[in-house]
Amino acid sequence: MAENEKTIRMYSTSWCSDCRSAKRWFDAHNIAYENIDIEQDEQAAEYVVQVNNGRRTVPTILFPDGSILVEPKARDLAAKFPELAHQA
Repeated sequence: MAENEKTIRMYSTSWCSDCRSAKRWFDAHNIAYENIDIEQDEQAAEYVVQVNNGRRTVPTILFPDGSILVEPKARDLAAKFPELAHQA
């Protein structure tokens, strides 16, 4: 379980275009994440509703430091990884 706490968790759905964009961003930057489909996991869906004031908003991304991004744009994701700014 401790390893899971160090993993970025992305709560998503299969049909969400913002989710696909976030997945592409993580994949392009070789950043590991766990994708959790809230349509397949009721506890995950409940978590998303809880942290989004009653809304099932995806992607909801939980980082190991406890911070959360909801429907982030690429610049929002990049801001979480300042070390990427130094890459060409």
